[in-house]
Amino acid sequence: MKIAIAQLNFHIGNFESNTQKMLEAIQQAKDKEADIICFSELSTTGYPPRDFLEFDDFIHLAEESIEKLTEAAVGIAVVVGSPSRNPVPEGKDLFNSAYFLADGKVLHVQHKSLLPTYDIFDEYRYFEPDKNWKVVEYRGKKIALTICEDIWNIGNENPLYTVCPLDQMIDQKPDFILNLSASPFSFDQADTRIEIVKANVDRYKIPMFYVNHVGAQTALIFDGGSLVVSPNGKIYEELPHFKEALKMYDLAEVEQGEKNRPYPKHKYAMIQDALILGIKDYFGKLGFTKAAVGLSGGIDSAVTAALAAQALGPENVRCILMPSHFSSDHSVEDAKKLAENFGMPYDIIPIESVYHSYIDLLKPTFEGQPFNLTEENIQARVRGMILMAISNKFGNIVLNTSNKSEAAVGYGTLYGDMCGGLSVIGDLYKTEVFELARFINEEKEWIPENTITKPPSAELRPNQKDSDSLPDYDILDQILYNYIEKRSDPQDIIAMGFDEAIVRRALRLVNTNEFKRYQTPPMLRISSKAFGMGRRMPIVGKYLS
Repeated sequence: MKIAIAQLNFHIGNFESNTQKMLEAIQQAKDKEADIICFSELSTTGYPPRDFLEFDDFIHLAEESIEKLTEAAVGIAVVVGSPSRNPVPEGKDLFNSAYFLADGKVLHVQHKSLLPTYDIFDEYRYFEPDKNWKVVEYRGKKIALTICEDIWNIGNENPLYTVCPLDQMIDQKPDFILNLSASPFSFDQADTRIEIVKANVDRYKIPMFYVNHVGAQTALIFDGGSLVVSPNGKIYEELPHFKEALKMYDLAEVEQGEKNRPYPKHKYAMIQDALILGIKDYFGKLGFTKAAVGLSGGIDSAVTAALAAQALGPENVRCILMPSHFSSDHSVEDAKKLAENFGMPYDIIPIESVYHSYIDLLKPTFEGQPFNLTEENIQARVRGMILMAISNKFGNIVLNTSNKSEAAVGYGTLYGDMCGGLSVIGDLYKTEVFELARFINEEKEWIPENTITKPPSAELRPNQKDSDSLPDYDILDQILYNYIEKRSDPQDIIAMGFDEAIVRRALRLVNTNEFKRYQTPPMLRISSKAFGMGRRMPIVGKYLS
């Protein structure tokens, strides 16, 4: 038996494009004489469709896609993920299903049993969990159909769930497992995913074909990395990351083992590829082509611009340099050098006169008040206004340049440097931004070395440094990581050796600045706990405030 797996980039709600992609892949698989082609979870709709699932017309369009794919399933079986209606009045109206299409008809439908409802996942909001498990027989083989999370409760060891679907199917003696997945990227997820797939194969001693999404859906990035694992628990082949792929496998050869071609997983190489794909798909799927970046000469805007140039082409990234009287000469020169290194067009628009106009306008109202954050924020908001004016006039979508450390403690100005259509590095701590910059520069100094080595500064007052108001990032980022990603209690972080006053101040800043994060653009997710849909905190909570 020959099995093709299709790792494709789907577009949420774009039924015509999604279906056409699958029809083309089916034809390619037929040309290679495949017996089965398998697509990923909810591939008709794209993942995650979220509240689109509440529209009857949306489900009807998904059903039409299944009808077209069923017509194509002649001489080949097609396994595809799509929502299906629950005929029972009690429970949710839909199932998250895997359709097995063959001989021009629906041969079998297996629904997802384990519905993740944590972090970025909210599947129980829409779907009913299945309580029936049956293998499908095709051309003399028995096949266990599973959907993503269904393989993540090996032997009932995951406390989130009370059933293990494959334990229920294994007595039916399946010959192999197909798993249709939509597993989002985080920089440590690829290794975890491999461990889970191998653990399943080790338990059941049959091959697994694991098919994952690739492509970005707003903040979520899917890295592909689909897997074929032999009964001995070793990887037979791992498909490319961040790229579409269609590969065919002879079941007998997979059962025998060998091949073994896993991809290397360098943290910053994967992060760079993920963010480039995130930018590319955000623009492409929304129909945008050009970006604008406020280029300050600092590390954050430099890395953001460098990634955008690779994603969109340097000619499509317009850099706006907006020096004030507090900007150092080297910052302007560093920004110019970066733009020239990549071949990005740039404009220099000094903001000093506009800033002083605001100060003069507000002088009667501010009389007797000292210079403080107000005047600093006016500079940031003037820059934000200029960026948005260019966006409105020329159609360049503004890329936000705030990092995760700043977003965490509120070190940013609403309606100023926090504006934009997409936050590119909002899930990278400041120390990680520096590491990514060094990785980008491995073969050539794209980012000026001075940008990397100089002390970070917002340059909103004379001789300002970030360390004037924040702990050193080497310390701050460790505290933030343990609180945000690890959900460590304050006393546990203090017990790690961090100064108690610094810990309590940092965590207080995180909690009291939640209102700012509610107003930021979507942040491309590359960690296991990003700000946005996967971290839901109350704005007016009192905890640690």
